Amino acid sequence: MNRKFIFYTLGQIFTAAAGMLILPVVVAVIYRESSIWAFITVAGASLIFGQLLKLVFKTHNKVIYAKEGFVIVALAWLCMSLIGAVPFVLSGEIPSYFDAFFETVSGFTTTGASILRNVEGLSRSVLFWRSFTHWIGGMGVLVFIMALMSGNADRSIHILRAEMPGPVVGKLVPKARDTAKILYLIYIAMTGAEIIFLLLGGMPVFDSIVHSFATAGTGGFGIKADSIGGYSAYTQWVIAVFMILFGVNFNVYYLMLVRKVNSMLKSTELWCYLSIVVMSIGLVTMNVYSIYGSFSESLRQSTFQVASIISTTGFATADFNAWPGLSKTILLLLMFVGGCAGSTAGGLKVSRVMLLIKTIRREIKKLIHPNIIKTVRLEYKPVEESTLSGVTSYFAIYILCIAIVFLILSLEPFNMETNFSATIACFNNVGPGLAGVGPTSNYADYSNLSKVVLSLAMLLGRLEIFPIVIALNPFIWKKRV
Repeated sequence: MNRKFIFYTLGQIFTAAAGMLILPVVVAVIYRESSIWAFITVAGASLIFGQLLKLVFKTHNKVIYAKEGFVIVALAWLCMSLIGAVPFVLSGEIPSYFDAFFETVSGFTTTGASILRNVEGLSRSVLFWRSFTHWIGGMGVLVFIMALMSGNADRSIHILRAEMPGPVVGKLVPKARDTAKILYLIYIAMTGAEIIFLLLGGMPVFDSIVHSFATAGTGGFGIKADSIGGYSAYTQWVIAVFMILFGVNFNVYYLMLVRKVNSMLKSTELWCYLSIVVMSIGLVTMNVYSIYGSFSESLRQSTFQVASIISTTGFATADFNAWPGLSKTILLLLMFVGGCAGSTAGGLKVSRVMLLIKTIRREIKKLIHPNIIKTVRLEYKPVEESTLSGVTSYFAIYILCIAIVFLILSLEPFNMETNFSATIACFNNVGPGLAGVGPTSNYADYSNLSKVVLSLAMLLGRLEIFPIVIALNPFIWKKRV
């Protein structure tokens, strides 16, 4: 284990965190808010601590392997969450550190679950910081660092693979650092495009920026008590479309940039994702028509909620707790599916669901025809058995983790629907669940223990379990022989 380089990288993380905290300082200056001192204090402390780590653990050995990649990613996300929570507490706007930590983890993991009862009472700088955590966490903390700082050629792809969601992660170009730059350029361009579209619809500048950050990261932190419900129909359509777009694998957008449209159109994951979206919207629209009495209204409400849930963004324009059972069941199933691999969305990922279904179908065929040799394919390419094994193993651990979190939450005095949907919503980084944690409610009434457990569930879901598990394994920290 290359311990020195791990802690040296954490020094870079603390230094980068200090830089990120400058943006809410600027917002506080613009709006003349006293919360400026909370951000300046944390930024200064983070900068000093980061530089000390880099000085103490400076090393010429920058070679890392898969295990170092997992450990760096896990510790980076934990440290960012611990630091990011402090301004909430120092500003006095979220006095409890447990609540602040929950809110910050929810932000960086792009979950959007909140403990705030009166979000409109927060200062602009704090609201900006909440949404900005979504934007940073959407593409990945380490991907952001790799894009900004001078990289090393020593297997930094291990960091990229440990942080980017999905069963298989590859480089778009030969160097992992260049891949990170391309991803962030696409990400920035799409975020900018959404800001422009929202401004054209009459949304204020500040609102446009924070909602675009939250949409891009598929996080869902709003700045109004009714989320997006109070904005115009045009605004709701724009956000719904961009939620769907940010749930698409970013490789698709790269193929568009290099004019490989035919390759893009052959993406089976893309078509499967869009098919799920269209079918879900159709079913929900028909199911809620009796509530709204208008096809256009039913279509808009169903499109927004389906887009929000499958992209795991968590915005809302309606209280889907009041919808019929079929619609709520469809939304609950979409929480499991999530978006495409290589997107900012959470959930199992469409490609992983496709591989699970294809593997099950192959095994059924083998029962009928024991001697048959059947290769599982994805995107018209054969999938290695190691990848299939990894997908099935991940699914088994995924179910086990959900069961453990659900069991712990059962200690709370809430009904099963509330606790189960809270577990699913946090683990799949969706945010709002059903019943007591629905779109008009929050997580404030959970105990501190449950908030810590749900925070861990959000981290496990965003990093897809293995980085956290490996980082907590004491045997990993033994010196390499």
